[in-house]
Amino acid sequence: MKTAYIKSPLGITEIIGDENGISNISVLDSEKEISTAIPDMLKDAVAELQDYFAGNRNDFTFKLNPKGTDFQQKVWQELLNIPFGKTMSYLELSKKLGDVKAIRAVASANGKNPLWIVVPCHRVIGTDGSLTGYAGGLWRKKWLLEHENPSHQQSLF
Repeated sequence: MKTAYIKSPLGITEIIGDENGISNISVLDSEKEISTAIPDMLKDAVAELQDYFAGNRNDFTFKLNPKGTDFQQKVWQELLNIPFGKTMSYLELSKKLGDVKAIRAVASANGKNPLWIVVPCHRVIGTDGSLTGYAGGLWRKKWLLEHENPSHQQSLF
């Protein structure tokens, strides 16, 4: 496994992967030295994440290889279907997965998502529209949602 660290507006982003794909993308709360040399197998992920943060990308094309249970994989796959700039409640996600009663398990799988931003767990909100639960901190979730769906206030003057 190879690792790269890049700077993002939300902190240092750690990207881990190998020739089989990217297995982990996370944001760190601590300082880490930015990578000066990016391993070949991570270059596409680094470039696409930088494009995303610059506002020039709303989907990702690099190969993913997250590790998780079958149920987690199913939840993460469904997260990929939430369109850029849109949100979905935990209840709606549970319904899409076929079991309304699995809402807590769905929320747990969502929280264990190893591919920050790329598998868009930040697009899942509370039924009442609240920003609930986000491993990277609610301020990051808010930033990501605003980044993906900026409100353009019209000037009155």
